[in-house]
Amino acid sequence: MDESRRDEHPVREALLELLRTRAELTSAQAARELGGNTGLYSFHLRKLAEQGLVEDVPGVTGRARPWRLARGAGRGRRRAPRPRPAAERPAHPDLGGLNRALEDESYQRWLDRRGEVPAHWRRDEAFSQVVYLTPEEMAALGDAVRSLIALFRHREDDPSARPTGAEPVAVVARLFPMLDPGSADDAGPRHD
Repeated sequence: MDESRRDEHPVREALLELLRTRAELTSAQAARELGGNTGLYSFHLRKLAEQGLVEDVPGVTGRARPWRLARGAGRGRRRAPRPRPAAERPAHPDLGGLNRALEDESYQRWLDRRGEVPAHWRRDEAFSQVVYLTPEEMAALGDAVRSLIALFRHREDDPSARPTGAEPVAVVARLFPMLDPGSADDAGPRHD
């Protein structure tokens, strides 16, 4: 798939759909609406800007960067295409898979380049653990992780709330039942 063509990219299509319903949009707002992380939407909003389909909202500075549909083709910009009929759009773009790919790419970039950052940032907190949980306990663990992350989410939209020295840090958590690798017939956990 040629990712530079917005009409074939589900994230860019979803962003354009959102922008058709409001005057402006930040990557944080897109993440809240569509799920996933702000980095994914920030990347694709910049790509849409390169294509002349969206532009920065004039006069706004800072990390919470709002975007809008590009104004007028007369300035050399293309107009955002009209929405495709619902029957021609994917029912639900696989944003989860795209998010995981972006997370993996970001983590690999960190591993490749962490020697370039100041020493106090070179330590990461990557860890993995298999634990035995019930479905209810797995859900509760997910809620607990989301609650911890929520303590810091406001800093994304409010730069004045960030302490000196704060930088963006990826927080990735994946909770899923381990499947028995020995059998293709096994469609789920071993126990009910």
